[in-house]
Amino acid sequence: MSSPAARAPADSLDFELTPEDNVRLANLCGQFDQHLRLIERRLGIEINNRGGQFRLIGQAEILPLGEQLLRDLYALTDTEVLTPELLHLHLQPSSVEAARASAELPEVLIKTKRGLIRARGASQQEYLHAILRHDISFGIGPAGTGKTYLAVASAVEALETERVRRLLLVRPAVEAGERLGFLPGDLAQKIDPYLRPLYDALFEMIGFERVSKLIERNVIEVAPLAYMRGRTLNDAFIILDEAQNTTPKQMKMFLTRIGFGSRAVVTGDVTQIDLPHGQPSGLRHAIEVLRAVNGISFTFFTSRDVVRHALVQRIVNAYDDHDQQNASTVADASSKLRA
Repeated sequence: MSSPAARAPADSLDFELTPEDNVRLANLCGQFDQHLRLIERRLGIEINNRGGQFRLIGQAEILPLGEQLLRDLYALTDTEVLTPELLHLHLQPSSVEAARASAELPEVLIKTKRGLIRARGASQQEYLHAILRHDISFGIGPAGTGKTYLAVASAVEALETERVRRLLLVRPAVEAGERLGFLPGDLAQKIDPYLRPLYDALFEMIGFERVSKLIERNVIEVAPLAYMRGRTLNDAFIILDEAQNTTPKQMKMFLTRIGFGSRAVVTGDVTQIDLPHGQPSGLRHAIEVLRAVNGISFTFFTSRDVVRHALVQRIVNAYDDHDQQNASTVADASSKLRA
């Protein structure tokens, strides 16, 4: 295949993937080399190989990135079947930028019963380091950036290594267009849909039966934010999800529940606020108030960090562009009125 990099004056880089294994190489390259073609299009390079011997052709600064990517993917072939979805995660813009950076944070691997969980890109890596180093961490950004999933993974690992004795997964029960009173069932059944993403992450990491047993023993507690009032939580890992739908008073209440030996992670997306019109978001307020407080970290994700379907990233960008255009229109109208 002829790539843009191959048509221009270009450098080349030769390397070998070892141990050479035809099954793993076929997994890496994909049917009819479709995985290699996808990498070529994304990085703007040409990839040639004969067995485990590879030659990359393209811009000099991109070639080491291509080599590292192929080495990482080849390592994965020892335990995983590569898919276009997995390749997409490794080809995220944030991952590309992280690989280009000369100084990179050491990789954090989270071990759960279902296997290893690793960061995808520089922002996720920074986020995991922040969770390890700080008693309170904020992860803020659009849907699909892994904020909640990585927080739950960190909590599960802390529980299984006995760094904490309990997990508390908390969400504000704020409706996005519906009213709790109109939903069927008792209070627990009404609240359950709001907590479903947290349940799903737990089930994936430690299994349905074990999660059920830990919930019965009150080792794992999944609850609405209102249930946190008046409590002091020691030796616990606490996650507040969808924090953009808290009020400033609720956010202060939650953060002051933290006791000795506890760790808290707060996640949210300030562009997805479902509070009544005019009600300030506790997450926005916390960013302003707590940014300089020692012991608290903030990790900000952008659309470039989205690790879901590629279309999700484009949707987020489209909404951001639309909001900016509206803001510009309003500003222009205001300036004309003043004139």
